[in-house]
Order: sequence, then structure tokens, then C-alpha cells
Amino acid sequence: MSVPSPSDIQRLEAFFAAAKRVCIVVHTHPDGDALGSGTALAAYLRLCRGAEVRLLLPDPAPDSLAFLADPGCTLVATDPQPAQAWIASCDLLVCLDMNGFSRAEALAGPLQACGAPKVLIDHHLNPDRASFDLVFSETEISSASELLYRVLLALPGVGSAGRLPMEVLTPLMAGMTTDTNNFANSVFPTTLQMASELLAAGVDRDAILARLYYSYRENRFRAQGAFLSERLVILPEGVAYAVLDRAFQERFDLQEGETEGFVNLPLGIGRVRMSIFLREAEGHFRVSIRSKPGVSANRLAAEAFHGGGHECAAGGKLFFPEDIAGPGAAGAYVEAAAARFMRKQ
Repeated sequence: MSVPSPSDIQRLEAFFAAAKRVCIVVHTHPDGDALGSGTALAAYLRLCRGAEVRLLLPDPAPDSLAFLADPGCTLVATDPQPAQAWIASCDLLVCLDMNGFSRAEALAGPLQACGAPKVLIDHHLNPDRASFDLVFSETEISSASELLYRVLLALPGVGSAGRLPMEVLTPLMAGMTTDTNNFANSVFPTTLQMASELLAAGVDRDAILARLYYSYRENRFRAQGAFLSERLVILPEGVAYAVLDRAFQERFDLQEGETEGFVNLPLGIGRVRMSIFLREAEGHFRVSIRSKPGVSANRLAAEAFHGGGHECAAGGKLFFPEDIAGPGAAGAYVEAAAARFMRKQ
């Protein structure tokens, strides 16, 4: 990864020094990296800079990740008025783990209209630089949590993990852990260096893993078995896909976050080069795509699912009736899109 430039760090330091009311925003359906980086920055600004901070979540955090968020400074935007009021009254706006305001969906308009200085810290492709006063963008990095860590270390008076509170370091470790699938992908030398530094500073990684991976409800595992035995389809092109409709989700009482990681499972099959996972929501399917090197999940997401992301990890949406007639047509759509895409590989 590239080192944050001294001039950008100087500008960020000036923004932090002047800010009294800070608004931090992450993307919709927040994952571990969004919550980890957002909570870490909120803790830094509150504990180290004395600012009044709110972390805005466009949607509630999944139960499995709720332990990361500080309830004292987290505001869920399901009730839009308090969130919009905080956006309008803040004197610094920071967006994390999102490449532009559109990733906050319903909050995009108020964020764009905010008159405060705007900072973006993100690791996705194609950042919307024109909408921000200062951008830290790096794609060759594990996560927004790692990028934020590097930015914080570069600030005057920091320099090492030991000078940051545990309330900052712990969510950063959790965010990096989840976005690398527990160090299974998107791992760079700097990723392992950061993990080593956080461990040396006293972060309890075992406790984090217990909360992230060993606290699920039994129904998740029942659903995972059915996902593999009943719903997984492997196409001749080396693409695996599964569609979880509402009936399947209701059958296993699946809550937000309880299918996290399902999309990665088919990649353990040698002949599978790409995995596509669809989960039905209101009026659309949420789509997750993972691929092995040499196959672009990002390009398929952009071409077929109104989305994007990283080269081997991307996401999007499939709408009905705009894209398909109804939920029952999802499988045929995926098969046709996958066949077209893989012919071009």
C-alpha cells in the first residue's frame, strides 16, 4: 500500500483539531469492516480529541456484530430525522468503507447537501473524489479498518498502536479480521504487520474470534446444511450459485448477518471459479459474489447486478420486476448472466 501523504495528513489533522461535532457514516447493511472502522474512528475522536461524535448506520447492525458498536454514540437511521439532523449540524463528515454517498442509499441526499468538510477513507474501486474535500483511497489493502489504522498512525503524536486506546484497536482488529474472512483472502504484508502490532499492544484476538465466529444460533448451521444440500447449483462454466428466497429464510428464521460467509463456501470446490449468492429482500435480491484470481467478481457485479466492489469480492442487487419478473426467475437470470460472462474470460 502507499503511505498517506504528509500534506493529506496535515489537512486531516486540521479538520480533526477544528471539529467539535463529527458525523461518521458507513454503507448500508453494515458488515464487520464498516462497524469496526466506524466504531474505531468514533472512539479515537471522542477519547483522544474530545469531539462529540455520532456513528450513523443506514441499517441496524446484525446481532453477531452488534458488540462492535458503542451504543452511546451510534445512531441507526431507520428513523431518518435524528440522522439527518446530525448530518446537517456536524462540522466534519467522515465516510468509511464506502466509495461514495450512494452506498448510504437513503442518506445520500442529506450527505451530499452537508456543508461541513467531507473526508473519505475507503478501500473500494472508483472513489467519488469530487464529492469530498479529502480522500484516502487504497485498494491494495485488506480493509477500511487497516487503511484507517495507517492513517491514525500517521497523525501527529500517534506513531504506534500503543498510543491508541484499546477502544480504537479492538474494533480495528475485528474489522480487518472479518474483511479478510479471518485472514483467508485480501491479505497483504501490511495486514499481518498490523495484526502483529495490535496483538503486541494487548488486543485480545481470542475474545474477538469468540464473538465473531463462535456465538451463532443453531439455526445458522441448520440453514448452512440446507444451503449446501438443497440450494447450491454448480454450472458447467465453473460457477456456483444459490438463491435463498423468503420461504427458505423463514423456514430457518434467518436474521440479518446469519448467512455471512455462505458465499465463500463453494470456492472450496476445486472446479468452482466463482460463487454467486442471492438473498431475497423487499423487491430485490441482495447479491454477493466471490471469485478466485483470474475471474473478476467486480466486473460481473457491474455488468449484471447494478453493483461493484473488489476484483474477487463484490456485490449488487437484482430487482423485480425491473430485472426479472419475480423471485422465481432469479436462477435462470443468474445462469444466463454467468454463461455470458464466463465465455469472455
